[in-house]
Amino acid sequence: MPDTGAVRAFLEQRHVDWASRIAAFCAERIAPLPAPASDDAARAQAREILKLLGEGGWLEPIGRLDLRACALAREALAHASPLADAVFALQALGAAPILLAGSDAQRTRWADPLVRGDAMGAFVMTEPEAGSDVAAMRTTATRDGDAYVLNGRKTLISNAGLADVYTVFAVTDADAGRNGISCFVVPAGTPGLRFIGPQVMSAPHPLGELAFEDCRVPSSHRLGEEGAGFKLGMAALDLLRPTVAAAACGMAARALEEAAAHATSRTQFGQPLAGFQLVQEKLARMATDLTAARLLVYRAAWEKDSGAARITVEAAMAKAFATEAAQGIVDDAVQILGGRGVLADHPVDRLYRAVRALRIYEGTTEIQHLIIARQIVKEAEARRGAEATSSSHVAVRASARGGDA
Repeated sequence: MPDTGAVRAFLEQRHVDWASRIAAFCAERIAPLPAPASDDAARAQAREILKLLGEGGWLEPIGRLDLRACALAREALAHASPLADAVFALQALGAAPILLAGSDAQRTRWADPLVRGDAMGAFVMTEPEAGSDVAAMRTTATRDGDAYVLNGRKTLISNAGLADVYTVFAVTDADAGRNGISCFVVPAGTPGLRFIGPQVMSAPHPLGELAFEDCRVPSSHRLGEEGAGFKLGMAALDLLRPTVAAAACGMAARALEEAAAHATSRTQFGQPLAGFQLVQEKLARMATDLTAARLLVYRAAWEKDSGAARITVEAAMAKAFATEAAQGIVDDAVQILGGRGVLADHPVDRLYRAVRALRIYEGTTEIQHLIIARQIVKEAEARRGAEATSSSHVAVRASARGGDA
């Protein structure tokens, strides 16, 4: 189970209990699932996993936007199966805009089935020319009476061709830049919504391209106000970004366990690998980086659960550090396992293929660094401005005293 002791200060007892229960579920029902051998197999298994998550009530924290419980769930699921983690993550990401901006009727109609596991969700933002630069989006939603007509193409969309509910971002005012983007719910089967085809990753993960070809949706499918889509999308990503970091911690923890088990059982040159100081150094660094990453994750989640309006910087720090650390931890695990670590059927090799995407999706590491740096610069400029104002006031008072004399 996730090491709640290391982050206990950020958790309530209900979170500790939750972590224990979901870890047991993952060990019993998720870990034994075979690694999918093809994209079709991954898509079928994703549906199977969603059914298990829904029946067990494991998606329930999404509906409450309990970020610490979601992070603990993703950490446990990623430890057992990166694909299972992706299923949970996409339910959360697909539901978040509806939960944040939807009416009661919209939440009941679309978010509730996602949280129950009765429907599969997808978050549809990325385009061929609009990745990190969301404002470059070209998919349009043109008002036509009491409806919108969507036209455009989306790429690198998780659950494309598999989801029942698509949360879609499109341009409603081309002259307004990021303030001209709106968000819509588009159910699968809507005429004009077409699954172009899968985009196959090296790790099992349903991914693909979508086309919107005169796809007509009622205006009642719009989430929030027209033009509020960019802010809504960024709010959803900010909210869930710490859970990406939590997934990275789950993968890293599994890699560390596999490496430690191998190092203590594998004998070379007359002693276990764990007896060599260079191996010990790797294990020590892996454990330290993992603990530091988890502290950043649950600090950010605690801030949000405690009522913080935004956790943009905290989430950026957690995602940037945890995903980069996880990549290094998994790589060190491969090195410790040697040849066994690059065999396709070994858990560490599967982790090596799965962990890489975490540094890219939902905001690259470079974007997270920019977010953090901008806040540092903003605070420094504010301090400088305050100091200048204070100095000016002192000078004015000194001048006034001189005049009185």
